[in-house]
Amino acid sequence: MIRTDVLEQLPVRAALPSLVHALDGHGAAVLCAPPGTGKTTLVPLALAGLTGSGPVRRVLVAEPRRIAARAAARRMAWLLGEEVGGKIGFTVRGERRAGPSTVVEVVTTGVLLQRLQRDPELAGVDVVVLDECHERHLDADTAAAFLLDVRAALRPELRLVAASATTDAEGWARLLGGAPVVEAAGVSHPVEVVWAPPERAIRPPHGMRVDPALLEHVAAVVRRALREREGDVLCFLPGVGEIGRVAGLLGGAPGGAEVLQVHGRAPAAVQDAVLAGGTGTRRVVLATSVAESSLTVPGVRVVVDAGLAREPRMDHARGLSALTTVRASRASGRQRAGRAGREAPGAVYRCWTEADETRLPAFPAAEITVADLTAFALQAACWGDPDATGLALLDAPPAGALAAARSVLAATGAVDADGRPTDRGRRMARLGVHPRLARALLDGAREVGARRAAEVVALLSEEPPREYGDDLAAAWRSARRGNDAYGSRWRVEARRLESALRSVSEEPAAAASRADSDDAVAGLIAALAFPERVARLRGGASYLMVSGTGAELGDGSRLRTAPWLAVAVADRPVAAASARVRLGAVIDEETARAAAGSLLDEGEEVRWSEERRDVVARRVARLGAVELTASVLSAPDRGLVRAALLEGLGREGLGLLRWGAEGAALRQRLAFLRRELGEPWPDVSDEALLARADEWLGVELDRARRRADLERLDAGSALERLLPWASGDAVRLAELAPERIEVPSGSRIRVDYGGEQPVLAVKLQELFGLHETPRVAGGRVPVLVHLLSPAGRPAAVTADLASFWRDGYRSVRAELRGRYPRHPWPEDPATATATRRANARR
Repeated sequence: MIRTDVLEQLPVRAALPSLVHALDGHGAAVLCAPPGTGKTTLVPLALAGLTGSGPVRRVLVAEPRRIAARAAARRMAWLLGEEVGGKIGFTVRGERRAGPSTVVEVVTTGVLLQRLQRDPELAGVDVVVLDECHERHLDADTAAAFLLDVRAALRPELRLVAASATTDAEGWARLLGGAPVVEAAGVSHPVEVVWAPPERAIRPPHGMRVDPALLEHVAAVVRRALREREGDVLCFLPGVGEIGRVAGLLGGAPGGAEVLQVHGRAPAAVQDAVLAGGTGTRRVVLATSVAESSLTVPGVRVVVDAGLAREPRMDHARGLSALTTVRASRASGRQRAGRAGREAPGAVYRCWTEADETRLPAFPAAEITVADLTAFALQAACWGDPDATGLALLDAPPAGALAAARSVLAATGAVDADGRPTDRGRRMARLGVHPRLARALLDGAREVGARRAAEVVALLSEEPPREYGDDLAAAWRSARRGNDAYGSRWRVEARRLESALRSVSEEPAAAASRADSDDAVAGLIAALAFPERVARLRGGASYLMVSGTGAELGDGSRLRTAPWLAVAVADRPVAAASARVRLGAVIDEETARAAAGSLLDEGEEVRWSEERRDVVARRVARLGAVELTASVLSAPDRGLVRAALLEGLGREGLGLLRWGAEGAALRQRLAFLRRELGEPWPDVSDEALLARADEWLGVELDRARRRADLERLDAGSALERLLPWASGDAVRLAELAPERIEVPSGSRIRVDYGGEQPVLAVKLQELFGLHETPRVAGGRVPVLVHLLSPAGRPAAVTADLASFWRDGYRSVRAELRGRYPRHPWPEDPATATATRRANARR
């Protein structure tokens, strides 16, 4: 019997006429309705004609999470007074309760994508409702884009509703071609905000890690809320691990309150009990963000918000994809707080400061902008748009992330060189798991049999609980004998994968294989799924993955000392250079080579070794970044040796060469001419000489084989090749930048071009009679004369010799003539005779 009294109380009922009118006129609409208004339950029933006199239509409701899909179906069936499986059904991965009489079917967005790929027309479906589209899950965005294609090309009569729990609907309205926005007012009671930050500083989240001090504080705030407020308490935490930790801390909750846990891994019975409402005992419900808008938890008057959420992230540099803990957005905070005011006035305790609130992001990051896009890229390719340029998306996929995803698909044989799906790729897409796992399932089944391959892939598709440990094979054994909630879900998924594998395989799977033990099977499947994470021991608990990323095992891991690992799950701790292995399996080198065969490379390696500071020439076999074998090359390719020597010069600098005094002086003279006259005189800076090393060191490099050959090389002679011989200016080198200048005494004094101005350091007596300062560079630049005492010590510096004779000489003469009486100190040096000798000798 239909529960008309409940249906009439749902606030969204007032918006139904506007919604129907929008769909009749435009075929699509955006429905904005706060949580608890009935948008997930009453709207599909009304559109299907199950609550009024309208025509019966087949309605498909897409939810982002399995727990929400089941809950929505059960709620709608209850409103109709029926059991799930009749007019109301649901389908999630591994479970289907629907039949011929089903009019409203709730599915996950992943299931919807699978159906669209199999049947783009969605035959028999009249209306599709995309629920919680504001959460911006990648599958939901992709499904919306595909549905818009279907409406444009195949089914213009197909009606589409984008349902959102927030008022940020303008983007969706534009995406749906200017679709009307229908808003439904919610019944919202006032919610008091209590700022409850920790007393001491908390370390920010990083990766999956949350500071235990924050969880202790959250548990304390829950106890405070139980003391200060009435009603049930809903506490938001980022993940299953944190929920378990806080549940343990709340073992003795005040007043004997019942502590319940709501998340995707919770048993269905627990989920049903939470969503059914209280039984008289006060409850504390610890939940992930699934309870923000997808689920309604009756009886809640208080919300405690830890302020954290989990979002997918892709570390392309390390090839690691995982969930990461982030600060929840302000939009999420509003959604969470609203749960306290659903049925009566309530309160929200926020575990951060009011000042921190302004620094939070406005909305959650769209998953398409931050996540691994491999599955999306395969979906787009199978849809016929490999570049995803024709898809109507609110946010375009980042080009780099999409290119990385396509390279993974190409390596697994899912797409061809143009990005189009292969037959193998289409089979992979139909398996309903990530393309990496699909590859492991298809290829692994031929080696170890369909059942064992499916069981290990099921482990990898939903990471086992932490208490199962980091050994994949041991976790497999725990799942087989376990009667916990994870074990039950794992068995269902394994059976589904085995069935799906048999439906898409073109050849029978192997009944037995060379991999007999659990360890060998688990290792092979993990290596096939993540070939770039195959890792070799490099000492202690440290490994090097073939991707080039380091990996470390945790203390006490039974995987330690294994020569090779297949790393299935890893993340990077705070300030760590290496990834941390969270789930892996032991393999041997043969398995590593087989799984990561596309990364196997063998050839001559001639390079400059930083460690040896010399040329190293070897024949090397590598698996990605991991060196397998190496032997010395007796006759390496000369071109490779030349390139290695140039690399060494670039790293070590031109000091590797033998310059000598003459060579260094020539370089200084050329640098001076370049600075003063420019072209055609060459640039002889380190950067320029290294860039032109082939030109001026070509002959010597052809003969050199190692560092010692460079050290014997006469750089000065080689540098002469850069002189401007072609223009004829080279012959003017001695004229423009003379190596020595002859002074009045007859001495030829070397000019130092190493400073800002050329320097002529000469004894004062040797310049008697010289009226003008010598000049170089065609007379443009006067030399800086360093006048020396008879002992060769600096006595004066001048760039204007005539002025010095006139004004400065007297003070120098007065100071030095008593110290050097045997040397001439004439009254008029400008007319005196220059000399290199003392008076007696002269």
